[in-house]
Amino acid sequence: MPSSRESFWEDQDGYVVIGHSGRRAFPKLTYRGLQKLGKTVYAVDPAGEAVEGDASFRDLASLPEPVSAAVLEVPKDETAEWVRRVADAGITSLWIHQQTDTPEALQLAEERGLQVCSGTCAVMYVTPGVSPHMVHRWVMKLAKKY
Repeated sequence: MPSSRESFWEDQDGYVVIGHSGRRAFPKLTYRGLQKLGKTVYAVDPAGEAVEGDASFRDLASLPEPVSAAVLEVPKDETAEWVRRVADAGITSLWIHQQTDTPEALQLAEERGLQVCSGTCAVMYVTPGVSPHMVHRWVMKLAKKY
């Protein structure tokens, strides 16, 4: 039976990856991984940076269609505000990238009824096969944190 973290990547009607693509690699890696898995995925980048050659959106209201899941890969000091925006947009499932969650963000997510996965790297789950993330996956499975 898949873990709740694995199920996050299987049971959704579209994804939005939110991050500063010009500053960090993780939003791009997650976006590309979801595309390779054949998922419907959009990018929100407040700076308007293109992601993997695709146009990004500056906010959730600009998405062309509703999605059910969001992946937050933003700096820790922005996480709580993005949790609020995700909930306001009607998105029900949320992944908060490792080391970017805060007590305030997690409490807000719980109060707003979001299903949350946090504490680990999203890229492990969307990049099957041989990659540096395969080693990370293996270590997390050994530690029973996958």
